[in-house]
Amino acid sequence: MAITKLVADSLGAGATPNQSAFKNIIINGDMSIAQRGTSETGITGSGYYTVDRWRIGADTGGTWTQSQSTDVPSGQGFAKSSKLDCTTANGSLSANSAFFLTQRVEGQNLQYLKKGTANAESLTASFWVKSNKTGTYILMLDDTDNNRSFSQSYTISSADTWEKKTITFAGDTSGAFNNDNARSFDLRFWLVAGTNYTSGTLNTSWNSNTNANLAVGQVNLADSTSNEWYITGVQLEAGTTASDFEFLPFDVNKQRCQRYFQRIEKYVAATGERWSTNLFWAGFKLDSAMRGKPTLTKSDGSTTDIGNFDNAGSRDGSVDLSSTYSDSDSENWKSGYVTVIMTTSFNPDINRAGTWAVDVILHFDAEL
Repeated sequence: MAITKLVADSLGAGATPNQSAFKNIIINGDMSIAQRGTSETGITGSGYYTVDRWRIGADTGGTWTQSQSTDVPSGQGFAKSSKLDCTTANGSLSANSAFFLTQRVEGQNLQYLKKGTANAESLTASFWVKSNKTGTYILMLDDTDNNRSFSQSYTISSADTWEKKTITFAGDTSGAFNNDNARSFDLRFWLVAGTNYTSGTLNTSWNSNTNANLAVGQVNLADSTSNEWYITGVQLEAGTTASDFEFLPFDVNKQRCQRYFQRIEKYVAATGERWSTNLFWAGFKLDSAMRGKPTLTKSDGSTTDIGNFDNAGSRDGSVDLSSTYSDSDSENWKSGYVTVIMTTSFNPDINRAGTWAVDVILHFDAEL
């Protein structure tokens, strides 16, 4: 049998044939990678906390714990899910209250969708979801390049039961995505929405953003500390049909996540040399290339005491980050290499190499 027929048979009617490999726009949709950690408590603000590539958006929407969970739909091949647990309720939302889980996508990964042309592709989202709180929830596509969006509702029908949802969004013939490595598109799961986002009419086709129309009908998942919400198996693909979830090998999935974030464990070392007065630089080899020039912090978010430096018989046991460096010609992070510049208590010998020894967990972040 011809390979093209095998591909067509496996995709089914309504799918896009050239998306048989890496068809899922979403990275880490099975929630299997969590480099930052498997649990974070006391979440009240926006940011990346646990499961890779999944960002929380938050504004007076209660207090939450996010964790990587082993509660998954039975017999579907998933090992992990993302769990959001309300720990401080907000039953009286402010107008601007919001809480959602989102993934941001680079424009250069979306060019095949032909958005902004007469041939724009439809998109189909599929996912498994579970919550004790039944009712209406909103899934939204957000074109951040052109300030356009499309929202659709889905219903959690049975409490504490895994349910699979499939939602198709028609293609958008207006507004092309930028062809670059910047943020162009968000997939957003609303969980909490104040009247600023619910007082209009749900935006069930592609239109210019009107906040009041983004999340009309959304239940308030923050109204009780008994509330929790699980999700896994998130897939977004071109076409009008949802295909089976595309499982990737663990190492492939992790490397895709490391384009945006890398966690470097303790007890690594790099060679360093004098940069200028009381500064030295060290070349650091990353596990893979990154999307852009990364920021560097310790796992607690600070930039002080990130190791020790030995040079020509002198030692500083607690060096601080000055900056990460990349000139416009080399942009070395594109090849998985970053130059780190640090301050030291002594002036390094320009004629002698030194050693930077890292005894803390480092985070290199190039997220969207």
